[in-house]
Amino acid sequence: MRKLVSGLFLLLSPWVGSAAAMAAPDDRAALWWSHVQILASDAYEGRGTGKPGYDKAADYVIGQLRALGLQPAGTDGYRQSVAFVEQVILADGSSARLVGPQGATPLSVPGDIIFSGSGGPVPEALDAPLVFAGYGLHLPEAGHDDFAGLDLKGKIVVVLSGGPSSISGALKSHARSERAGWLAKRGALGLIQLVTPRQVEIPWGRRTALSSQPALFFKDAALRDAATPFLTAQFDPAKSALLFAGSGHDFAQIAAAADQSAPVPSFALAQRLDARVATRRAELSSPNIIAVMPGTDRHLKKDYVVLSAHLDGYGIGTPIDGDAIYNGAIDNASGVASLLEIARALRQGKVKPKRSILFAFVTAEEKGLLGSTYFARRPTVPRKAMVADLNFDMALPIFPLTSVTPIGYDQSSLGQDAAAVSAQMNLPITPDPFPDRNVFIRSDQYSFIRRASPRCSSNMASRRTRRRRRWRRPGVPTSTIRRRTMRTSR
Repeated sequence: MRKLVSGLFLLLSPWVGSAAAMAAPDDRAALWWSHVQILASDAYEGRGTGKPGYDKAADYVIGQLRALGLQPAGTDGYRQSVAFVEQVILADGSSARLVGPQGATPLSVPGDIIFSGSGGPVPEALDAPLVFAGYGLHLPEAGHDDFAGLDLKGKIVVVLSGGPSSISGALKSHARSERAGWLAKRGALGLIQLVTPRQVEIPWGRRTALSSQPALFFKDAALRDAATPFLTAQFDPAKSALLFAGSGHDFAQIAAAADQSAPVPSFALAQRLDARVATRRAELSSPNIIAVMPGTDRHLKKDYVVLSAHLDGYGIGTPIDGDAIYNGAIDNASGVASLLEIARALRQGKVKPKRSILFAFVTAEEKGLLGSTYFARRPTVPRKAMVADLNFDMALPIFPLTSVTPIGYDQSSLGQDAAAVSAQMNLPITPDPFPDRNVFIRSDQYSFIRRASPRCSSNMASRRTRRRRRWRRPGVPTSTIRRRTMRTSR
């Protein structure tokens, strides 16, 4: 596996020399860039999931795979179709208010509170008491459980960003990812997520501008985390104190403690949330694109190393300077281009992989890792045969490549290989600078982690390229190359 990881480190950056590649470095860079330019052009309309631009991008990728001689490995040729429900929150028909001992406080939608349309159907009406559950982390195996002793049934749970510094960022992120489904199974009706003012990553104004964008969830209810309608929402960091009125607790003090990763209490709040949520729903489908390069060893060829990248983007959205197309050159035409050129290098290289290489260009990453979740749960090859996933997301060829940040690499069985390769290439490993920003769960390798498909996972990030790893769990080793920033427009 180390040779494979080493080769991928080299192939990630076309300008870095690779013994496996036949073309000169400048030629490889030009080929990589040509894919990015095509996929990120206005003709592809930002590659929104289920939209014509995405289908056009899928056709382009399939054409490249055919030209390289890769075999189709989807359920319909190269395609694996995924059925979704698109859900849009209609702000004009929605309302919310806090009701407590001192009366009712109206909230603007989405100015004060943003309702999420992802995960599953949103309840049309909800009137329920609030309970504050600290960091909202259920981690008894790490000696921490913010929900211990709380009555959750019939409640809307309020949680705060951050967590104890003694617990790894990867483990905290995993707990946050599982939280809504865990709460729904215990009778909670909803979840409101707060961010302390100092931990804001995306300005609230940008979040409100995005709130009208369509969300997706699986048409097949068996694939959803919550079996019944469940409300998830975000609250304006500048107004979060409203939720704590009458509770006897000061939000500013709690936020200050959270900023220091200090203990924060859990307690019942004095208010209820009374909400009405209007939605519009429509069914659509979008395919993952799956291809395979068979291995050369008669025994090891039964194993699959998955190389994944998400093909979708944000599509057409709120205009910025008159431009409504979110072209997605970095996020993630760059990752798709990397996979295509890795496939070319492996085909042309003198040394062929002994294991089979499965190329997965997945849909709906921007909608919550849905395409990769579908593939990880319903793979087109035996799940136990997938021995690793290396995910490529947001290569950033805009700075010198001086170091790598393997997100969660200490939780992955690929960690030692990554450390050895980084030392060999003189690319020192630096720790994740923002362990509470959930980068561990924000790219497609995490879908393989959650499903525990074969063994490990990894995500390497650098000044120019980030690659992500997954939490150690019996399953597929995974790794992602990505750097998460706010979306950008052409």
